Amino acid sequence: MRLQLLFFLGLSALVSGGESSHDAERRMHPVFSLMGTGSNPIGGGRYKRAMPQIVFDAVRSEERYAEYWQGLAAQTLDQQLESKLRLNTQLARNVMLFIGDGMSIPTITAGRVYLGGEEKQFAFEQFPYVGLSKTYCANMQVADSACTATAYLGGVKANYGTIGVSAAVQFKDCQAQAQAAHHVSSIAAWAQKQGMATGLVTTTSVTHASPAGVYAHLANRNWENDAEVVGDNGDPDLCPDAAAQLINSPVGQKLNVIMGGGRENFLPKGVTDSSGAPGRRLDGRNLIDEWKNQHTNSAHYVENRRELLNLSNHTSRVLGLFAPYHMAYHLDASPAEQPTLEEMVQSAMEILERQSAGRGYFLFVEGGRIDHGHHDTLALRAIDETAEFDKAVRFARGHTSTDDTLIVVSSDHSHTMSLAGYSSRKNDIFGINDGQLAADDLPYATLSYANGPGYDSNYLREGGAVRRKNLRAINMKNKDFMFPSTVPLESETHGGDDVAVFASGPYAQLFTGVFEQHFIPHALGYASCLSDRNMCVDGGVARRPR
Repeated sequence: MRLQLLFFLGLSALVSGGESSHDAERRMHPVFSLMGTGSNPIGGGRYKRAMPQIVFDAVRSEERYAEYWQGLAAQTLDQQLESKLRLNTQLARNVMLFIGDGMSIPTITAGRVYLGGEEKQFAFEQFPYVGLSKTYCANMQVADSACTATAYLGGVKANYGTIGVSAAVQFKDCQAQAQAAHHVSSIAAWAQKQGMATGLVTTTSVTHASPAGVYAHLANRNWENDAEVVGDNGDPDLCPDAAAQLINSPVGQKLNVIMGGGRENFLPKGVTDSSGAPGRRLDGRNLIDEWKNQHTNSAHYVENRRELLNLSNHTSRVLGLFAPYHMAYHLDASPAEQPTLEEMVQSAMEILERQSAGRGYFLFVEGGRIDHGHHDTLALRAIDETAEFDKAVRFARGHTSTDDTLIVVSSDHSHTMSLAGYSSRKNDIFGINDGQLAADDLPYATLSYANGPGYDSNYLREGGAVRRKNLRAINMKNKDFMFPSTVPLESETHGGDDVAVFASGPYAQLFTGVFEQHFIPHALGYASCLSDRNMCVDGGVARRPR
């Protein structure tokens, strides 16, 4: 109680002007001493307002000298000049949109340290053009993955929880969903009209919010199977679920590649999949069998990594459902059973290139479990999923030409995780801040969340009082450790801040500046002659010089 009283008295003095400007400056921007040597810093130990007395351990010895940083800046300047003095205005024959679900800017920053250091870069960070996307829904400040999918795939801002429909459709409004006038077509539909091959790859269920934006029109993102529609007193015949739309809608039927999880949404109750998991459908339909019957012998259904990697070179279509619902986190997956996102993208690109017949392809790729890790404040899982997502981007960019293939990497929304404190270089990103103790004389985590289930990882209740746990006594590198949260919530929320957009290839320069998220597919369509017919010749397979 005494500590709390002192804290509130101090806070009262601050807000009432009792702190001098010089005191405020020292409080907000402490100056750290780097005197002393290694294990025997002057004064010893940690201090609430100062870093431990450490010797700067440069990543490279040359980092101690100004010439190193000046040379690095000169190299970066040369790269910038080379990449931007000549604009690429060729036709984007192929278009790939990679979405790291929930991949906020702090997630990227923390991910660099996970890769090996603050100076590291993800493959997509090396793309020459970067912008910021504003992610809000038509009716909400902080977005979900449904309304954002409608924006970055359909080019229209929608209401929270709805997919592939305009903001005229309210959440759970089955009658409004059924009206074709409210449907928003995706860039995949635009591509199919021009004869392009199309596909989607995700680490979530293929009926989840983000991939559903490719093919579905839903008043409720949770209507992944007909049982969910019935549970909301809806009519599945009037408002078909996501799985039914994937198999039977015009866009879904034409997709050459469908890969992810979600078998349970395609199987009827009473039928189990290869893992023993039961189906969830009430209509008695086996949509996997329906898909097989729709297509020729060159179309293949696969359920594991071996089957995927052994696909025939003559495969024209693939439906790969690798889990009952979401695919396992990379850290939990069986390498023999579950393909990586990179392997799925590699197979998808091979099939799409063969099936494009020279007219190109559109591929949507989602690293969907970044988001799930954050919701459970499992920062280690979220950041590892980001690294896996980047491997897929690296493969795609390394096996295509920037002359004719546009790749855009972004996120649908952010999260509340922050990276804070005054840690030294190379400090364990999943550990405690090594530069400062809190006012309660306890260390704090470098990564933490504004809200979420990690509250109980950080606080103890004793005799009616609440105090923080000593993180030194906790294995924070356990993949199941929930990182500290300030506000207790069952599930951590999304964040409302802008997300980054990285672009490489024809017309990548369009993705610079700050823009609304729904601009993205319009720019993709322009680059690939799907939206501006006046600039295109021969049915959209070439572009007139500007």
